[in-house]
Amino acid sequence: MATKILVIEDEEKIARFVELELTHEGYEVRKSTDGREGLDLALTGAFDLVLLDIMLPGLNGLEVMRRLRRSSDVPVIMLTARDAVMDKVSGLDMGADDYVTKPFAIEELLARIRVTLRKHEKTESAPVHQILECGGVRLDSSAHSVEYDGHPIELTKKEFDLLELLLKNKNIVLSRDTIIERVWGYDYMGETNVVDVYVRYLRSKIDDAYGINLVQTVRGVGYVVKDERL
Repeated sequence: MATKILVIEDEEKIARFVELELTHEGYEVRKSTDGREGLDLALTGAFDLVLLDIMLPGLNGLEVMRRLRRSSDVPVIMLTARDAVMDKVSGLDMGADDYVTKPFAIEELLARIRVTLRKHEKTESAPVHQILECGGVRLDSSAHSVEYDGHPIELTKKEFDLLELLLKNKNIVLSRDTIIERVWGYDYMGETNVVDVYVRYLRSKIDDAYGINLVQTVRGVGYVVKDERL
């Protein structure tokens, strides 16, 4: 059965070009030029991956992403003409798996699609139930939940993945490159300071909120979690 990809893109030339290339590669493609329609299609669960533009009529791509993640974990790659760090971070923060900045080489897009699909297949085929704890923080990988002394902590997908990686390597310092490779993928081509941005997010929601010192910086090396309270 062919892998089904939904392309939500309002620029007809780009959408048609992507459709032809994906079809040539053996994918089954459905197109939508409107954010609301695209969201409705994505929520049907009929697709294996979604290519989502940010600038869309009806609903912009970030809003589509936010609403989609309420009930679906379908892999999403953002397509955007924007190259500002915060625009990319916003997409990832909403739950996107990756992004490609326009104009892009079709070979790069195809590679990112293959990698994203492989990651998703690996996750689905080998679910792991694991409880990780440190400094009063408890992460349940199966329930995808985090709490501090019984108080639930709401994290985005990337924040959760980052915290899970750090907890799995408790008391081990991880470099930024290692974190990027493990959380964002070895082929990630964006800004390296995305790690610093997400560490700040975690500290805001955990360390600052509960007066602990969980995520620590090792200057010149990277980050580590330790069971230390302020």
